[in-house]
Amino acid sequence: MNWNSVKTALLLGFLTGLLLLFGKLLGGNAGMVIALFMAAIMNFGSWYFSDKIVLSMYGVKLLSEEEAPWLHEMVERLAKNAGIPKPKVGIAPMDVPNAFATGRNPEHGVVVVTPTIVEILDRDELEGVLAHEISHIKNRDTLIQAVAATLAGAITTLANMAQWFFIFGRRDDEEGGWAETIGLLAMVIVAPIAAALIQMAISRAREYKADETGGIISGKPEALASALKKLEEYSRRIPEELVRQEVNPATSHLFIVNPLKGDFIASLFSTHPPTEKRVARLLELARKLFGRIRETFWKWGTP
Repeated sequence: MNWNSVKTALLLGFLTGLLLLFGKLLGGNAGMVIALFMAAIMNFGSWYFSDKIVLSMYGVKLLSEEEAPWLHEMVERLAKNAGIPKPKVGIAPMDVPNAFATGRNPEHGVVVVTPTIVEILDRDELEGVLAHEISHIKNRDTLIQAVAATLAGAITTLANMAQWFFIFGRRDDEEGGWAETIGLLAMVIVAPIAAALIQMAISRAREYKADETGGIISGKPEALASALKKLEEYSRRIPEELVRQEVNPATSHLFIVNPLKGDFIASLFSTHPPTEKRVARLLELARKLFGRIRETFWKWGTP
């Protein structure tokens, strides 16, 4: 287990703890149990139906092997390298050049590309992008993202419910009333912000992990780095109005590059790490892979 996996587990644990604490402040032990039950129901629903919702949202058409044989061949080869069943292949009618993966597990995986990304990337770059998306399926990031999103959503819901506490809540002269009220007020203000930041941190960790796994699966991390730079540069030229017409902010974490840009404050809540950092990591991975290959050939050539 690498650092990104450990970081994800710690952040999910913290997010769950935040939800339980909020539930306890709001309704005692019973409130904590209700909060946990609510999160479990929301997690299951979002995990089980998320792929159908996303595919429908973006009008994705599943492509047969006859319609795109070379694309299916590429996906099949990468899936074999990843050790998972071959995902379905779809195309989303969007002008924004991007790609994403969905599916509640590797057996139900779907890899989606837009027509523009196929046009602007060369074959090696597109293979790197597809490897990244297949890595999300292999690493079960759809499940992880669903859990993070619903936990954060549950915390926000509790924060909205807690506002009614201050209108119809217990009297301050009750035992511990002031302490509980102050604690709950702090949670109402801080918890939703903290939950959003944690959710975004989990998303960024999974992007780093998918970059690394994708670079290894394809054997071409430098091609993925080149694709990321090209997509980043291209996305800056697309009018923001067009992007917001085509991309739902709630699903921006799915795409290989964040199609929604913003200022410094917005970057704190970004679902993706900075592209330059992703590129630097991929180029470092390429150097390591090349070093291993060179050492292998050196050993073979030694009597």
